[in-house]
Amino acid sequence: MKEKTVTTTTGNIFIFHAFDVGEDINLENVKEKQLLLRRPLLLSKYFKNYHIPLAVELPHPHSSSRCISSKLHNFGTISLAYKIPFTESLEALRMHINTIEDEYREKSVIDAGSIFKHIKSEIKQPKFFHLAKSYVVIQVDPEANIDITRLKEESGSAIASILRFETESLSEYQRNEILESAVGYYRGDLIIIDTEAAFIYDDEYQDLLDLFEFANMQHLELQYFDRLLDQQLNVVYEREIRRLPLRSYLPFIGAVKNDPIDDLGKLRVDISVITERLENSIKLVGEAYYSELYSLLVAKLDINNWRESINRKLDIITDVRTVYENKVNIVREDLLSVLIIVLIFIELVVGILHYFK
Repeated sequence: MKEKTVTTTTGNIFIFHAFDVGEDINLENVKEKQLLLRRPLLLSKYFKNYHIPLAVELPHPHSSSRCISSKLHNFGTISLAYKIPFTESLEALRMHINTIEDEYREKSVIDAGSIFKHIKSEIKQPKFFHLAKSYVVIQVDPEANIDITRLKEESGSAIASILRFETESLSEYQRNEILESAVGYYRGDLIIIDTEAAFIYDDEYQDLLDLFEFANMQHLELQYFDRLLDQQLNVVYEREIRRLPLRSYLPFIGAVKNDPIDDLGKLRVDISVITERLENSIKLVGEAYYSELYSLLVAKLDINNWRESINRKLDIITDVRTVYENKVNIVREDLLSVLIIVLIFIELVVGILHYFK
């Protein structure tokens, strides 16, 4: 059936940005020193209080009137959310969705950078920025005369192109694949989740936004930890395992002194704790619909594969530490044996000399 363009739609574009800016942020010091003005924090009922963020105002002066949320997270992340209302056809929107996304990507870098400058002193190993991730949600207000079937028929091609940030129509196969993944709770609702964007045909969407913001941030942290583990494992494998420092073989001293393997072990613990808390921050027991949406988000963002990659590398760290410790223990045992032999030899020499006196 030939598609017809819906003349005019109203809704909002929500863009979520997350920046990893360091190992951790001391939120208590940020509050006590009043480095930034605070905003009221509305905690979603779907999240446990593992990581309560600090909601702050953007430092003045700024030109980001569309920024509806800016938060600091104690594991070293700044998250921003923008809301851009629109009134136009979906066909028209797809022609400049890329321009909007690019514009607010640039704004987010400026806004996050201004926040970073104010809190840099309270960030452990600060850097602007290690990694950044974004996700776009297009929310359209339902119309009484347009049901889900008609919406898909008339605007399905435009919706599919918007979700892939394409100005041209996608192939029928790609279009159908995107639209077939749609879900909804009530009869007139429609939600389509894709890898970089989602489409919501509903006017009750506030609770859903928290899921998108969290999943984007979770995606960021998992990618950051995966990259960090790669870097640390390369350093250890290429340099430190081949040339163990002499102090590592000395009893007591070697145990007290820090070395790259000890740092790797601490990193393993830190990453394990943060990833476990991120994975268990959402409490959706008894919320089948939200659980389904979150599962779709996890699948589209490939979060499970990132988790598996991190877990494999954490297992490698365990193996590296085991090899390292076994090697050190063997050398220490050999040193102890040599010391015992030397002591016995000295005692023998002293006894012989004493005998001839």
